[in-house]
Amino acid sequence: MPEKITLKPKVQLGVVTTHFKFVGGIVPDENGKFPRDADGTLRVLKEMKILCEVSPVKMSIVQIPFFASANEDEVTEMIDGLKSMDLEVHFIIMVGGANPMNPTDEDAVVSQLVKSLKAAIKHGIRHVSSTSIEEWMSADVAREGAAFDAAIEQNVKVHMRVYQEAGVEGSCIENWHIEFLRPGEFKTFTNVDRGWSFVKAANKALGKKFFKLLVDAAHCGDSGLTIAENQALITKIAEAGEFGVFHASAKTTRGCLSTDDGWISALMTAAAKTGELKHIFVEVFDHTDPALELVRKLDSGHGIDTRDGRSYTQVTADGLGDIARRLNNLAARGFLKA
Repeated sequence: MPEKITLKPKVQLGVVTTHFKFVGGIVPDENGKFPRDADGTLRVLKEMKILCEVSPVKMSIVQIPFFASANEDEVTEMIDGLKSMDLEVHFIIMVGGANPMNPTDEDAVVSQLVKSLKAAIKHGIRHVSSTSIEEWMSADVAREGAAFDAAIEQNVKVHMRVYQEAGVEGSCIENWHIEFLRPGEFKTFTNVDRGWSFVKAANKALGKKFFKLLVDAAHCGDSGLTIAENQALITKIAEAGEFGVFHASAKTTRGCLSTDDGWISALMTAAAKTGELKHIFVEVFDHTDPALELVRKLDSGHGIDTRDGRSYTQVTADGLGDIARRLNNLAARGFLKA
């Protein structure tokens, strides 16, 4: 299908490759091999090719969940395939089985992150993101006061080690975007303000604005802070030069963007007004994905089928069209440079 929408502002738009499931889609097996279709094609490449064909707007970026356990040859095949679709590849690094806030887990976390960043450097990746400040769905408790300060200090230590050991200085990596998650998925770094606390401390330790805060509209919507509070914080973060990637994703359901109750448009507009909105990814999850069973148990809303008769490919394509129209109108209103 030819593109019907021309993206007018000087921003990059794409997707996170999650709409065709983690399990059976993008998670490598015990040998580091990615899922393939019957004809031997990597599923991520087949799915992204289809999405490029049906999307009403041309994408320029794609963000792939990256696992340190992935086979290097398979990673190369995936990245080269995505680049052949005229897509700039971003990594969003997954860390599992270790808690970045726990000093006893430091080496395990560093090992995963170093391998991931070295892969990013090998493939010329300019922007990496990660949820590397806390362990996903752990049994940990929320850290407050001195314990919160200690969590930040340990996280800064971890990320400074990784920066040095992976050889990031002088490499192709321009920024490292840090993502916070909703309460339940994380216990401590659960909103914009708490996530920014780490980013500020890490940049102070490094002496430059290398770390940015990844702002996911879904996590903001489920964080407990109001739209107005999030908008005000986004403005401050951008003024500080620490606003990063934006995820256009619907709160709670993580499905069709029509279920977001206004969060995406409100926060994206706030970011656009700062002049720092540069990378926007539509992120949709399959409500039956086995990898997300714990989130469905956390909140039954995550298991709602929001497709309204469509495939998840079409839901994602519709999301791209929706966001493209919003970006074009932000440009028309003078909030984004055309």
